[in-house]
Amino acid sequence: MSKITRRVFLASGTAIAAVTLGELGRRNPSFANAGVVNLYSSRHYDTDNQLYEGFTKKTGIKINLVEGDAAQLTERIKSEGANSPADVLISVDAGNLWKAQQQGIFQPISSSVLNNAIPANLRDPGNHWFGLSKRARVIMYNKAKVNPAQLSTYENLADPKWKGKVLIRSSSNIYNQSLVASLLEVHGGAETEKWAKALVANFGRPPEGNDTAQIQAVAAGVGDLAIANTYYLARLASSSKAEDKAVAQKVGMFFPNQRDRGTHINISGAGVVKSAPNKAGAVKFLEYLVSPEAQKIFAQGNHEYPVVSGVPVSGTLSQFGTFKSDSMNVAVYGKQNPEAIRLMDRAGWK
Repeated sequence: MSKITRRVFLASGTAIAAVTLGELGRRNPSFANAGVVNLYSSRHYDTDNQLYEGFTKKTGIKINLVEGDAAQLTERIKSEGANSPADVLISVDAGNLWKAQQQGIFQPISSSVLNNAIPANLRDPGNHWFGLSKRARVIMYNKAKVNPAQLSTYENLADPKWKGKVLIRSSSNIYNQSLVASLLEVHGGAETEKWAKALVANFGRPPEGNDTAQIQAVAAGVGDLAIANTYYLARLASSSKAEDKAVAQKVGMFFPNQRDRGTHINISGAGVVKSAPNKAGAVKFLEYLVSPEAQKIFAQGNHEYPVVSGVPVSGTLSQFGTFKSDSMNVAVYGKQNPEAIRLMDRAGWK
């Protein structure tokens, strides 16, 4: 289990007090402070520091950053109860945000800034949490082995022609759970389970590693295809390491389901914690994160797609082209998550 750490971001742009977090649960005047927003985040991207520093520079409000994985942070807020110092929880994947909401972590927020900036399908219908950046879960293919004309949909990956050629990470991964949840919403349980069993039969190896590992294995010829998030290939393509660039040059990106509902997308998002000591500051922070300035940092820093229209994607990501996105409300991924997990287990997806 990863440790939880705390850092403080000041207007100077310097991060200080990077220490293992001890007992933060007792609220004290430093937490109930209009000049501080206490942020719990499961995003582990160094480029996010620019977001915190930009907010502090713009508003004078410091960011106390507490880092951990999504489940850790949710449990911590629950254990801290009404005395939690947390103002904002940021998490990757709508499934994680939905789970936190179901556990009573968030409060609904009324903000015309957020509602006008963020498309309705990328936020909770009850305004408990909001998408801040997008990523697409796509098919990565070995350019030397696969003609992209052979590719079409997620559903087609269950075709026996791909037997022994598909690579993907574990069923315990929330990104895969949300993809299956979206298929459940479209096709129902019986058809999706049939698909999952056929997909498992096409695996080139037992699931292992993260999305980067799948892309590297496709480049090495371990399999012909992988399912992975867009920014993983963009990172390799923009890396300063020759070996990463070599991997990226061997792998193509295909956006599935362009002739029907569109490619599956997911979000990083955030909500204001129910017991937030600084609700006003928390809302200001979320509103800042959908400003053109902040959206550009999401796009350029980690090769994510902005949720706000008119903000350009990174040069690397733009090279992979534009695509039609599934317009399904991402909250569905959470609602369908329990059944998705059970279905993947029945399908033998390790």
